[in-house]
Amino acid sequence: MASICVYCSSSNAIDDAYPPVAEALGRGIARRGHTLVYGGGAVGLMGVLAHAAHEEGGSVTGVIPAKLQDREGIAYDADELIVTDTMRERKGIMFRRADAFVVLPGGYGTLEEFMEVLTLKQLGYHDRPIAILNVDGFFDTLLAFFEELLEGRFAREPITDLAQVVPSPEAALDRIEHVGAPDGSPSS
Repeated sequence: MASICVYCSSSNAIDDAYPPVAEALGRGIARRGHTLVYGGGAVGLMGVLAHAAHEEGGSVTGVIPAKLQDREGIAYDADELIVTDTMRERKGIMFRRADAFVVLPGGYGTLEEFMEVLTLKQLGYHDRPIAILNVDGFFDTLLAFFEELLEGRFAREPITDLAQVVPSPEAALDRIEHVGAPDGSPSS
């Protein structure tokens, strides 16, 4: 059983292709007995994800800055809701509570959170699994840019050494469970 931190959009104005993926991930996290750790919002992919995990009987921890409660709503589906003073504090709590990370489509905040855990892994501050759920090629441009960084020698390792790019929630969870096991075998 792992605590899986998910970074994702807090917007309801996004394409209809993305909420079903967040719902499937939330349900999968719960069905497999993992805990969801997320940004604590009740809207966008965050709300769909948390509601699905909660509805499936999973454990949900939301972490939200007080300033964003009006903007992102309050995580009514969270078993534990942590309200912080700052974004930095929010990110620190989410990071410390996570055994693994999944990145869903999102905006600037999602990318910033992802880049921090990616950078920390590259620098050796953690070795936890990171799964990039590339729904409908959402991250293709970013992945191509990472290749440019590598080719220009601005990055030392290819993105695939630091994170797994996966096509589905099931693949993300399978990968996390496989990587998270001490001997490399699937964890239970």
